[in-house]
Amino acid sequence: MDNALYPVLFLDYLNDSFPIFNHTIASALLGITMSLTYLNYRGLHIVGFSAVLLACFSLLPFVVMGLLSIPRIRPRRWLALDHAKVDWRGYFNSLFWNLNYWDNASTLAGEIENPSSTFPRALLGAVVLLVCSYLVPLLTGTGAVETDPTEWTDGYFAQIGMLIGGSWLKWWIQAAAALSNMGLFEAEMSSDAYQLLGMSQIGMLPSAGKHCNNCSYFCRSKYGTPTFSILCSASGVIFLSWMSFQEILEFLNFLYAVGMLFEFAAFIKLRIQKPELHRPYKVPLDTFGAAMLCLPPVLLLVLVMCLASLKTFIMSAAVIFLGFASYPVLNHAKEQNWIKFNTDETTLRPSTDSDLEGHLEHQELTDEESHNLLADFPSSTTGQASAVVSSEGDPQLE
Repeated sequence: MDNALYPVLFLDYLNDSFPIFNHTIASALLGITMSLTYLNYRGLHIVGFSAVLLACFSLLPFVVMGLLSIPRIRPRRWLALDHAKVDWRGYFNSLFWNLNYWDNASTLAGEIENPSSTFPRALLGAVVLLVCSYLVPLLTGTGAVETDPTEWTDGYFAQIGMLIGGSWLKWWIQAAAALSNMGLFEAEMSSDAYQLLGMSQIGMLPSAGKHCNNCSYFCRSKYGTPTFSILCSASGVIFLSWMSFQEILEFLNFLYAVGMLFEFAAFIKLRIQKPELHRPYKVPLDTFGAAMLCLPPVLLLVLVMCLASLKTFIMSAAVIFLGFASYPVLNHAKEQNWIKFNTDETTLRPSTDSDLEGHLEHQELTDEESHNLLADFPSSTTGQASAVVSSEGDPQLE
């Protein structure tokens, strides 16, 4: 659902230079969403190559702005604060959204060599880099220019760039921010689409309707992309596009906070019930220490939820209820054979034949720990204990 933010941010940065978007915002959001969805449909190789170029192009103008602002910085401006004008709800939601999603790194633990030593160093470096990427532009904007704090809304960095460097820097920041949101959109949509594909492959989501073998999470386009999964992701973006940036942000943060509370609960529960489970990286604390480690972020999550508006509570409750209700409904549909689920051995085929280039040999992949965890859920494919690469190079679940 994060993807719903990026088209909105895209327009917010361009509205100042192109006022026409203020009058055609619905059409503009739809057009942007469909264009970026098509780019994702064309394949991961395009998404990955674009993301690298966009990252370099997006960060460079802020580096230039920081260098140009050095002679104009007045540290006293950093301490000027009118507490009466602070929008604490917007502040905490913006701060929380910009600094969260670190749990996503855990999905890569099994792919990293020696994660017990690599993970702490990588996360430490990532935290420092992330904080600097936010802090340096903020210190530049607030220290080099005398502005009213109420003017700081999404897209305001373009105005700061104009005051510091002129129109050329403003246009550069606008272009960089717009393209950055495009890159974030593509990366998020790819991640969501392939998660849906994976859940379909292991039997947690339908693979097709009973009378339709082409409309499935499992089917791929001629470019190797999961077409139906991408369309599902795009539908969610369009559904939320009627909300403002702050409303979407608050809604996403609330749902993320609920999900993180479940993750922390599962973390402690697995420590107690499955202490022998192999973990690529294990927090070097006992169960009590791990629980105390989770306490500060849990308090922050509760704070974010308490600051939510009534509208956010109602929408989040509806989405959570729908999620809980869909589980028994899907199980019943599976039992009645209304919807087709993948229960046989699943072949995980690469997107294109080129994905196999450079691989001189294939190795057997075992994931008994994941199988043991999935075995606790009746909807999972419990007969599949490991992934074995076939003689043709296609990984298969057995």
